[in-house]
Amino acid sequence: MKLSRRVARFNKAINNRVQGVYAWILPPWVVILHRGRRSGRPYRTPVLAFRRGRTLIVALLYGEESDWLRNLRAGDGRVVRGGRTYELSSPRVVETSAAAELARLSPPARAYCRLADKQVILEVGERVPGFGRGRPPSTEVVTPQI
Repeated sequence: MKLSRRVARFNKAINNRVQGVYAWILPPWVVILHRGRRSGRPYRTPVLAFRRGRTLIVALLYGEESDWLRNLRAGDGRVVRGGRTYELSSPRVVETSAAAELARLSPPARAYCRLADKQVILEVGERVPGFGRGRPPSTEVVTPQI
C-alpha cells in the first residue's frame, strides 16, 4: 500500500515538526540528516527505522518519491538514533516480498514494514560527532583572540 502524496505533504508540514522534537532520542524513531539535491540546504526528516546490527530498515509508505530518499541517493547522509549520530551508506530499495532483512525484525516491526510495498535498507557506518552523551571530544584547537 502506498499513501497519497497529499498525506505526505501534510506530514512534512505538520507531523515532521512535532516528531522532530523527540525522534532523535526515542528509538525506533530516527532523524535522517540530508542535503537538498538542488539547493544544498540541510534537512532533518524523522522516520520509523528498525535496526538490526548495522542495518536500518525503513518502510517506504509514500513510495520512492520521498524527498529524503531522493536526497540520500544524490549525496551522503547521516542518521541520529538514540541521541547518537552515524554515517549512512547509499540506500538500497527492495520489494517487501524480497526483503530477507525483515525476517530478523520483531513481529510488530515486521507487521509495520509489510504495510509498504518497498523497504529502504541503509547500512549504518561509523559514529560521528553530533548529539548525545559520550560524543568524541573536539580536536579543534581554539586560540584566544587578543
